[in-house]
Amino acid sequence: MSLYAQAGELLNRYVDILASRGIDWGLMGPREGGKLWSRHVANSLALVDVLPVGVSVADVGSGAGLPGLPVAIVRPDLRIALIEPLQRRAEFLSLAVDELGLGERVTVVRARAEEYSPTADLPKTFDVVTCRAVAPLGRLLGWTGGLFLPAGELVALKGRTAEEEIQKAKGVLAKQGLVAEVLELSAGPGLEGTRAIRVRRG
Repeated sequence: MSLYAQAGELLNRYVDILASRGIDWGLMGPREGGKLWSRHVANSLALVDVLPVGVSVADVGSGAGLPGLPVAIVRPDLRIALIEPLQRRAEFLSLAVDELGLGERVTVVRARAEEYSPTADLPKTFDVVTCRAVAPLGRLLGWTGGLFLPAGELVALKGRTAEEEIQKAKGVLAKQGLVAEVLELSAGPGLEGTRAIRVRRG
């Protein structure tokens, strides 16, 4: 994981937060403690190489901060909004952002994606919307379209269901003039790969 060597200390601190407060608060399952790196953080870091330099990112349904916080740690060029509607999870995110010293470029927004409102510090639309295990693609587009259209893109971690979700969302994609593709991703050598769906204007 030489690519992430500089960020390694912060990533380890984040994993410690997940393993303690994340499990105590019920955001991570009690059996997830030994799988936080392999199943959650590495999976999130697979997005790092597909995000353009210096863009604004909205991480929708951020939950415990996946994938938004690992991406923020490794990519200091990004400005990231963690959008999470549930109060307990939003409080967890705010504490984690503060403890990791990411407050200058990571903002926690307690809201549903479809109810997001820009502020003086946050844009009306984002260059990229990310998410992980939030909803099927068709429903996801209904929630997030206002965050990235017309000029941005959605990159949703999906794994094995990617093609099936694109097929089921064909009508929604066509109606909005959108094109979806499957990305084969990996956080680095020796780490399990994953897949994502990227959606943008055709």
